[in-house]
Amino acid sequence: MSQAGAPRDDSAVHAERRGAAGFILLDRPQALNALTLPMVRAIAAALDGFERDANILRVAIASAGGRAFCSGGDIRLFYELGRAGDHAAQLAFWREEYQLNRRIARYPKPIVALIDGIVMGGGVGLSVHASHRVVSERCLFAMPEVGIGFFPDVGATYALARLPNRIGALLAATGLRIDAGEMVALGLAEAHVPSAALPALGEALSGDDALDAILARYATPAPPARLEAHGAAIHDWFARLDREAVVAELGAATDNPIAAQALAAMRATSPTSQEIALRQIALASNLSLEETLRVDFRIVSRICRGQDMYEGVRATIIDKDRAPRWRPQPSGPGGETGIDAYFAPLPLADELSFSEPSQ
Repeated sequence: MSQAGAPRDDSAVHAERRGAAGFILLDRPQALNALTLPMVRAIAAALDGFERDANILRVAIASAGGRAFCSGGDIRLFYELGRAGDHAAQLAFWREEYQLNRRIARYPKPIVALIDGIVMGGGVGLSVHASHRVVSERCLFAMPEVGIGFFPDVGATYALARLPNRIGALLAATGLRIDAGEMVALGLAEAHVPSAALPALGEALSGDDALDAILARYATPAPPARLEAHGAAIHDWFARLDREAVVAELGAATDNPIAAQALAAMRATSPTSQEIALRQIALASNLSLEETLRVDFRIVSRICRGQDMYEGVRATIIDKDRAPRWRPQPSGPGGETGIDAYFAPLPLADELSFSEPSQ
């Protein structure tokens, strides 16, 4: 999940041209490079400037500190804003963040995300939509939002819904983590480059050589992936994209270590968030990225006024008792749930919109 309403810290983003490349560095290592609204705006401004510079052939997004590319955001601050009723500040952040996610995806020049360390939540939004994604052996990917009563946003389900064998549904509904080997095997990354070689790769990106040739020069075999071997089983467990059906399937397959891990996660995290995530996956496979982000904004506009997210943050960050009291959505007489309300259109003036940068 990403941060909203933070004090000004655009100095946590450094942008410069080096030869043929524009470089954007996330430099907030003490907070695992968590995004703030000023950082989102600084990244957007850098992309605008690099697009106008005809000498820049490509853009690279990297991070400082080594522990995280971008871990998400300041959940405690988000909790405080929500409890104070300042949903306008929360939504201002998400609106601009989602617009940035789309900007990265539609950028007219190649963007290379150099993912070294943790990449979660808002960090996934910065990287998964880039044209080229490079991961190091230290990479750890997750969309863990169901654990705090939130949901997988930043357009992530656009990518997750297109993974084979419903693996994206597994990741969205459980928050389970995968490493660099899985990311390459699933197509979430194009290349594995050792962390120690990333500075040299960065230097090479500033030259005039073809991008694919540069990446091939530094790429090394990725670690082995484990989910591939369980693909058929995962597809069966998540075939219906219905929480109750998934839990039943996992419960009948607990001799499989992936099923046991997934079931434990679903028993511990927000049932409402899981239902939302599975519905997102079902929808996103037939949506454009822009439509997916609009759905995300509709959901976040409701979830920030709900209960589970604040209860999840309380249990995880505030009181740290690890005992959230989730409030599942009640079922209607026909079996329908309140989940539909999260996906309903907003008033036209409140819907997420996109515009091209001024030239």
